[in-house]
Amino acid sequence: MPYDNLKDLPKSVRHVLPKHAQEIYIAAFNNAWDQYKDAKDRQGDDSQEEVVHKVAWAAVKQKYKKDGDKWKRK
Repeated sequence: MPYDNLKDLPKSVRHVLPKHAQEIYIAAFNNAWDQYKDAKDRQGDDSQEEVVHKVAWAAVKQKYKKDGDKWKRK
């Protein structure tokens, strides 16, 4: 389900991403949630939630890169 605010994100996201990256993640996730609600709009057998998490991470990776254990702006 879409997230209302940053504190609702999974701990695995909140604890590794800086605030701005979390904002990118939540915006991409919420947008993708609507875009991929129908199974016919998804490739493969991934669930809606699996697909939108992948989309959200891809959005973060456009602006951030992992450097060791930390995510830093490119």
